[in-house]
Amino acid sequence: MIKFGIIGCGRISHRFVQGIRAVDGAELTAAWSRRVESVEQFVNQYGGKACASLDDLLSSDIDAVYIATLPDSHAEYSIAALNAGKHVLCEKPATVNLAQLEPVLQLAKQKGLLFMEGMKPPFYPLYQKLKEYLQKNPIGTIGYVRAGSAVMDCPPEHPNYSYDLIDGGIMQIAPYEAFLALDWLGPMTGLQAMGRFSGKQVDMFSIFQTQHDQGFAQLYCGFDMHGKGDALIVGQLGHVTIHKNWWNPVKATIEYLDGRIIELDEPFTAGGLNYEIAHFCELIRNKQTESPIITPELSRQMITMLEEARMQIGLKFKGE
Repeated sequence: MIKFGIIGCGRISHRFVQGIRAVDGAELTAAWSRRVESVEQFVNQYGGKACASLDDLLSSDIDAVYIATLPDSHAEYSIAALNAGKHVLCEKPATVNLAQLEPVLQLAKQKGLLFMEGMKPPFYPLYQKLKEYLQKNPIGTIGYVRAGSAVMDCPPEHPNYSYDLIDGGIMQIAPYEAFLALDWLGPMTGLQAMGRFSGKQVDMFSIFQTQHDQGFAQLYCGFDMHGKGDALIVGQLGHVTIHKNWWNPVKATIEYLDGRIIELDEPFTAGGLNYEIAHFCELIRNKQTESPIITPELSRQMITMLEEARMQIGLKFKGE
């Protein structure tokens, strides 16, 4: 049994519990949040121990922590958990920037512990089915990826607009898009970005295009328009559309140059986080300290892409 403690009891932590309940051999044991009232409500709803402090959580009978806070505290809590001997599954983005990420990765390596960024898309049944299908029925060398999402329905008080909590379109939405581009095109070799702030301290809409070993990507993210949320992957012999919301993928259409059209449909269960949780638990049981799917190097490449995009539009956070 892999026993988890949760740091942060906001919206994503509720989905985490939904997921963990669908994973054999994993359970929620303890929870802590900076907001005391949210911890009490959380454990009353889901069970587990309500911890009075971070130290209380990290000294409890847990094997791993799931960090469900906003990006401002990811590095701090990851380092505290690793120093306490706990494996870490940390929500995306893993840290604010590369300078914060490196000490986390080095500490995990030094301690012989697993640190994995929470990047859910590759673990969904549809995404895995698509990868397997294309291995046997390729669309040729892939040279272009297009993806994006913009949501207009966040309330004014939503933390997505918070500068102090390290939010904005690039930090909240673009991590998924960075993953997609890197997963299909390889390491980034160049980037061009534009963005607008719309009266906020963080970006309300950003676009960036990237060059990679194999080709190009065009990506967008934001909170002041309503975007579709699908993704396009283009090869020499065809293209794939992962239908919205592509980061919670259920359906994909493959259209080949010769006229073939293939529809893939693979529903997910339990909110979708169960698949990455199961992978994380399997790594712990196998005494693996790095995920072969969300590798430390991939996390480096993702945060580098986000950081470079922010720098080009003029979005620097405190201390940068």
